[in-house]
Amino acid sequence: MTVVVVALGQVEPDLVEPYLPEGARVVADPGPDELAAAVGALVRADVLVDSDLLSRMPRLRVLARTGVGTDRVDVPAATARGIPVVITPGSGTGAVAEGAMALALCLVKRLRVTTDLVREGRWPERSALALGDLSGATMGILGYGRIGCATARLADAFGMRVLAHDPFAPVTPPAVPATLEQVLTRSDVISLHLPLTPENRHLVDEARLARAKRGAILVNCGRGGLVDLDATYDALRAGRLGGVGLDVYDPEPPEHHPLFDHPDVVLTPHLMGMTRRATALTYADAARGITAVLSGQPPAAVANPDWTHHHRNPPRSTP
Repeated sequence: MTVVVVALGQVEPDLVEPYLPEGARVVADPGPDELAAAVGALVRADVLVDSDLLSRMPRLRVLARTGVGTDRVDVPAATARGIPVVITPGSGTGAVAEGAMALALCLVKRLRVTTDLVREGRWPERSALALGDLSGATMGILGYGRIGCATARLADAFGMRVLAHDPFAPVTPPAVPATLEQVLTRSDVISLHLPLTPENRHLVDEARLARAKRGAILVNCGRGGLVDLDATYDALRAGRLGGVGLDVYDPEPPEHHPLFDHPDVVLTPHLMGMTRRATALTYADAARGITAVLSGQPPAAVANPDWTHHHRNPPRSTP
């Protein structure tokens, strides 16, 4: 009997199948018949899994999301059917933290501007260009979960003082606990690692940017909706910000914004958590979650921990 696991979005089956139950088959481009037969689904971040799609998978027992964001997954509908929504919170941690530091370093050293000087033959202008340092500077981290902690460790290795604020998670060394106001007013680099909630949408707005330390670097590897792009652009043009690094946007892909054209802005297409190693680890963790559920074991991490209180579909397979 073949266990059918469908890939919703671009997935490399060779990185998934070694961690699935024996005999499981990954269908990389499922049609209606494969969706109807699927007992597991591996979902990429850009795929919308709504109630309509779930209704086309009547045998589905587990849905595994590559990453932690579930804003494009109808979690209540899955929960109502007793389907766990597996997430992979640890697999991309190091990659995103490195990405945040890479954006910060690129902006502090103004690598986009220096590249243009060399490329365009403007070498004499280098004497007017002021570069900064991470060593001796203060990193302010908003959101101290796995990625925030990993970013703090990297910042500490660069010789930075680290402040962190999280209303829910404890702040541990190497970071020093701080209020939101202290992070804004004292940090040379502000790095965002918060989930997006109704309460913190546009957390970084005109009023908060007005209180930020003059010349601070803003890096967002959390969620695009945390930042008001109009206010950020105004702050950058006024010199209140010294640079902006974005890996996330709202929506994705984003519409073009004037901020994107500023020389002290560095942009990446929500790619910092998708390095080769992180992608392989994410696939492995997602597949392990599918295997756990299909074998009657609890998955390591789920977005809907109350799924077990609802009706569980019996295991099914197809010949």
